[in-house]
Amino acid sequence: MDSTGIHAALRGHFDTAVGELAPGPFEASIEVDASAIEAVCTFLRDEKGLEFDNLSNLSGADYPELERIQAVYSLFSYKQRHSITLRVNADRTAPVIPTVEAVWPAANWLEREIFDLLGVEFSGHCDLRRILLPEDWVGYPLRKDYEEQPDYHGISTVRENLLTMKRD
Repeated sequence: MDSTGIHAALRGHFDTAVGELAPGPFEASIEVDASAIEAVCTFLRDEKGLEFDNLSNLSGADYPELERIQAVYSLFSYKQRHSITLRVNADRTAPVIPTVEAVWPAANWLEREIFDLLGVEFSGHCDLRRILLPEDWVGYPLRKDYEEQPDYHGISTVRENLLTMKRD
């Protein structure tokens, strides 16, 4: 099934909780309301003809000028050999998106990474804690306005710019 058919199936079942189909350089994407993401993902996994059995990737992007953080779900069906990308927007000041780890267990670690680096809270997640940085780290390094602390527990975080270093 192509992206137009996938979008039509979602719109037919979820109506306005599913946005328009947006063309992309590699793959079309569909914006989904945060409140509907778990139901949409369950439908995409279970519906005959769709059968998205793989969450290939889950990443995040910061859009401070739009006051939002976006989670991007890349889905693939091994049985049907088709793919689609879902986009979910969250308010940048308090980003909360329901977890999809009950749909695809791999989401557990991917959501933890987005929580750690962008500060998105995945409500209902079974173990939402930092995965890359220490628990007492201040801030979210992938936010565009992030300012790194000059040191962490007495260890300098300042380093010379590799692009301007002289080589021997």
